[in-house]
Amino acid sequence: MLEIILCSLVTILPDYLYRRYRQGKRIGHEITLYSVWFELRYGIITCLMLTVALITMIFYYHPSTNSATMYYRTVPIMTEVTGRVAEVNIDVSAPVKQGEVIFRLDSAKQEAALLTAKRKIAEVEAAMLAAQADVLKAEGQIQQAQGDYQQATDELNVKRDLQQRNPGIVPQRDIEKLQVLQAGRQGSLDAANAAKQSAAVRVTALLPAEKASAEAALAEAQVDLDKTYIRAGVDGRVEQFGLRPGDIVTPIMRTAGVLIPEGAGKRALMAGFGQIEAQVMKIGMVAEATCISKPWTIIPMVVTNVQDYIAAGQFRGGEQLIEAQSTVRPGTILVFMEPIYQGGLEGVTPGSSCVANAYTSNHERIASGKLSAFKSFALHVVDATGLVHALLLRIQALLLPIKTLVLSGH
Repeated sequence: MLEIILCSLVTILPDYLYRRYRQGKRIGHEITLYSVWFELRYGIITCLMLTVALITMIFYYHPSTNSATMYYRTVPIMTEVTGRVAEVNIDVSAPVKQGEVIFRLDSAKQEAALLTAKRKIAEVEAAMLAAQADVLKAEGQIQQAQGDYQQATDELNVKRDLQQRNPGIVPQRDIEKLQVLQAGRQGSLDAANAAKQSAAVRVTALLPAEKASAEAALAEAQVDLDKTYIRAGVDGRVEQFGLRPGDIVTPIMRTAGVLIPEGAGKRALMAGFGQIEAQVMKIGMVAEATCISKPWTIIPMVVTNVQDYIAAGQFRGGEQLIEAQSTVRPGTILVFMEPIYQGGLEGVTPGSSCVANAYTSNHERIASGKLSAFKSFALHVVDATGLVHALLLRIQALLLPIKTLVLSGH
């Protein structure tokens, strides 16, 4: 309607004024419904054509969308193990700090495993003390075996010396017995050395390895026990948290709830513009938005990012071929907009639906002086028509509460 009024000001209205005041024709006499159409048909047709052209130019160079939302990311509260809830530390809705325990699972099994690991370490430490005693025992056995071996060697040497000085004084049988006794004592000494080496290996290698394995098992048991304490990963707020003691939670089928990070949905507005605006939407464009949760307020914004891909065209690899007709609704160009002024989105509830406009600006191109006069004038017209769209947005912001509260039937 606003575009028709503007176009009629330069087409129908001058023609009517000329016929009414220049030619002296009167309404109801010379100016009737038929005569108006017959005499102003060129102006009416020109007005309609200008209206269509103006609407096309406004909506192309200054795009608008009703699909603007303050999206925010939620963090699922999940467990790494399946278990039964033993304790819940927060209410249905409550703020949480990073590292704060939200709830705890039944940990009887994990505590038993932790206790077993501690007992295993104590057992290995006791075995190390026993192995050290075995080393001392083996050293004593070595000393005793060395003494017995030395005694047998000395007796054998004495008998051999006497045999050499006075043959026949020592029976050959005695010498053979002493040789057998010396060999036996040597075997005992070798066995004592081997026992000491075995005990030393247990002290220096085997038992430390067993202790390290037991400590690793203890650390694993502690990790499993810590997994029963579900903590907040970030600062935020837990909403609609209906978990209660006795509930079963699993990491795949049933999560415990959601955590909304602090400040989520308060930084940017995500808007979907038509695909025809792909060549118009640029980073740095000035934009405006009005949201239902903050009525009668226009928020100055700027385009900070334009997504290069349309979500409607994505697919996952599978066993079926893509059918192009399955995409019923055409996708939109996703645009990220942030407030120009700090705190511009204060008072706007995250997740709120908004109406947004983006405005094309050709000021730099016009100021460069590289364009012709006609093109500069055309770009001036394009920039000036943004005022119409800005006015329409303010009318929408004014009527939005009325439309929502009164005309929607609620």
